[in-house]
Amino acid sequence: MKTALVAIALALLVPPGSPAQQPLRYECRRAATPINIDGRLDDAAWKRAPWTAAFIDIEGDAKPKPRYRTRAKMLWDDEYFYIAAELEEPHVWATLTEHDSVIFRDKDFEVFLNPSGDGNNYFEFEINALNTGWDLFLPRPYKKKGRPDNSWEIPGLKTAVHVQGTLNDPRDRDRGWTVEIAFPWKAFASRAPVERPKPSAEWRVNFSRVQWRVDIRDGKYIKVPGLKEDNWVWSPQGLIDMHVPEMWGYVRFTDR
Repeated sequence: MKTALVAIALALLVPPGSPAQQPLRYECRRAATPINIDGRLDDAAWKRAPWTAAFIDIEGDAKPKPRYRTRAKMLWDDEYFYIAAELEEPHVWATLTEHDSVIFRDKDFEVFLNPSGDGNNYFEFEINALNTGWDLFLPRPYKKKGRPDNSWEIPGLKTAVHVQGTLNDPRDRDRGWTVEIAFPWKAFASRAPVERPKPSAEWRVNFSRVQWRVDIRDGKYIKVPGLKEDNWVWSPQGLIDMHVPEMWGYVRFTDR
């Protein structure tokens, strides 16, 4: 009954036939060669992986197009689920250095993973341009009274960031930053029974970029007061809420 009510509510929020009602799909290929997690995306394996569509506003195409391009790639092998992201950004800025800080208070890149595809027992990871991460587990979405489990840590996680420009230096104009993440398959076991996917298996996945407008004052970046953040995503949610797994994209694993 609750699932039906959620579907009706989403239908009212998002007109039938809009892009936000059609989650995007991605074919995640097997990595042909090892990947060195250094943030640079120059490994041979990445060259064979397709980019996702460029991110759009979280509410869908009816909202203004993002000012800067964001896109991602995915690969897998016997040990890891790999994610790469490219974020165009003229002013690469980050402040948070403590693990498990509320990373979206900076400009960030976020990953949402629901291996079971049932909308419950999903994982979230956020990272900023300082390579500071925040990992958490949710047994169910907030709308179902889910409470985030910040005690979940990702054993064996590998992350790296590469800045094309200068971090936290307003004196020049940057190109952006790139991110590499390697999630070990075994990392999820402490919270949910997740096995390494077999070819043709599908996960529900989405990515988000939180973007703040900044001013330059006294040689430093300062958030523009009174302005909310932009939320740009791979597969649009139809509303300003990433915690609606029914709207996430489909990632299909293949041996190709």
